[in-house]
Amino acid sequence: MKIFALLATLATGIVLLYGTKDFAPWGDPTSPANSHLSQVYIERAVEETHVPNLVTAILGDYRGYDTMLETVVIYCAGMAVVSVLRRSRS
Repeated sequence: MKIFALLATLATGIVLLYGTKDFAPWGDPTSPANSHLSQVYIERAVEETHVPNLVTAILGDYRGYDTMLETVVIYCAGMAVVSVLRRSRS
């Protein structure tokens, strides 16, 4: 059973690493995230959210539901890892 878990983990890792080849180069100032959205957040976040910290304004106000659901996904993944890797008492 553990060999199946190892193979599934390796296959998933390979697929995820393969998918990263389509990412923009690291630190590319012309990538879509840097050229469109970042400037809007930097220019308008404090006045729209009335939160003085830019990171808190983005994570708590603009992306509140996304951040909450990411936390739920990480918790579920942690529970799955614990249940797969725990030792049985037999």
